[in-house]
Amino acid sequence: MPTPPVISRKRKRVHQYTVSYSEVQEVDNEGRLREVIVIDDTPPPSTISPATTHTNAYSASYQPPLYSAPIRTRARAAAEAMALSASTSSAAPVAPAPKKRKRDPADDPRGTLTKRPAPGLQQQAALPSTKSWASGSGPAALDTSNGVVPCDDKEGHYIIVADDIIHNRYRTVRLLGQGTFGKVVEAVDIQTHNRVAIKIIRAIPKYRDASKIEIRVLQKLKEKDPTNVHKCIHLLHWFDHRNHICLVSELLGMCVYDFLKENEFAPFPRHHIQSFARQLLGSVAFLHDLHLIHTDLKPENILLVNNEYRLAVVPVPGKRNAPPRTKRILQSTDIRLIDFGSATFEEEYHSTVVSTRHYRAPEIILGLGWSYPCDAYSLGCILVEFYTGVALYQTHDNLEHLAMMEMVMGKMPERFARAGARSKPEFFKEGARLDWPKPKASRQSKKDVRATRPLQDVIPPTDHMNRQFLDLVRRLLAFDPAQRITVRDALHHPYFSLQIPEEL
Repeated sequence: MPTPPVISRKRKRVHQYTVSYSEVQEVDNEGRLREVIVIDDTPPPSTISPATTHTNAYSASYQPPLYSAPIRTRARAAAEAMALSASTSSAAPVAPAPKKRKRDPADDPRGTLTKRPAPGLQQQAALPSTKSWASGSGPAALDTSNGVVPCDDKEGHYIIVADDIIHNRYRTVRLLGQGTFGKVVEAVDIQTHNRVAIKIIRAIPKYRDASKIEIRVLQKLKEKDPTNVHKCIHLLHWFDHRNHICLVSELLGMCVYDFLKENEFAPFPRHHIQSFARQLLGSVAFLHDLHLIHTDLKPENILLVNNEYRLAVVPVPGKRNAPPRTKRILQSTDIRLIDFGSATFEEEYHSTVVSTRHYRAPEIILGLGWSYPCDAYSLGCILVEFYTGVALYQTHDNLEHLAMMEMVMGKMPERFARAGARSKPEFFKEGARLDWPKPKASRQSKKDVRATRPLQDVIPPTDHMNRQFLDLVRRLLAFDPAQRITVRDALHHPYFSLQIPEEL
């Protein structure tokens, strides 16, 4: 196992339980105004001693705490959800806890799935209901004076209650996560007795409309790949329940980012990285063949099929006399690509900004338009993160991000730099050179850019395996999308012909 590079800056995640968004208008290719939802990034807060379940068929990374509270009615759950929402919106911000990753609001054009305990997840009697609200209405009010028990909180999220019966078919088990667009719950299919995951979309028209686009994409993927050779999440069923669009899929394990976090951000073994890379490139190549661009590739959107692992004792890198520590080694590297809520057909409207900050391609930052190559760039960033355990770029500022890219990959090609200077002249100076550092740049910002190391230092070419891996990543991270390797061609890179021995 190569010695991971010394990390000069940690990633942090802040404790944040609220979601914010704004609406802007963009002009499409036909001159029409379109409403675009810009979602602030909402990373998952840390959990204390996160538990992992392992069964013969199912696994999940999140276990809600056990409660001893008395049985509650749905009306009481709704009232408590309203009170919780009001208290969190007015509370003072919580000081961020140090983590290996940090994100900044507005870095992610869509919300990410955030994990938090569900206040209404105590065991209680099942409360089946068949009443539906009219499609397109806002969230249900919490007034029960008319005898109708509400199912939503004030933000339009479905209130999760254990043993609730959804669509007369699915019995809820526990909350798996919550994001901007809704919640994900584990449930049991009463008809088949299989466990499934249900994504319950917020009862707000804009999110309902967005979910229907995702359904369209998922149905296309299943139609073209019924046996799931290409390892994209399969939509089993969808329906409208009480004005909430619900998407039913197979129940999988934790996301790759959560595994990294619970493994103290230890790098994956090199033979595991090769397996992940082959699967991811195959999945994205399948999307591109269907004229689809994922646009939001990141470790959070890659799920393990099974969480099971073994423990190995490994030395602490860079510390000669430090006692060895234990490291989790996955038993299986089988994965699934998820979250097609931002997927875009090549011939359809493209929003200006896509991708989460750490995995955003330079052409997006420079406003040069984007297409299939932006997915290839995101995959390059992900593979580096698998190798080191932490994200390649640690920034939330566009110009600083571009400066870090030049530290990693060298100067931008002249043709690409001139196109960027025409689009974003504020980032460049005479001669189409990146205007960094600006006079107003902080000392810390300058220090962070200087600390960013070239790619050959991040992936040292110490042996043939690393040299081939370095070459593949360099081709994926090329500045100019016209020169960037396609995901289909990347699958034929010599790196994938190597027999990498098992290692820790």
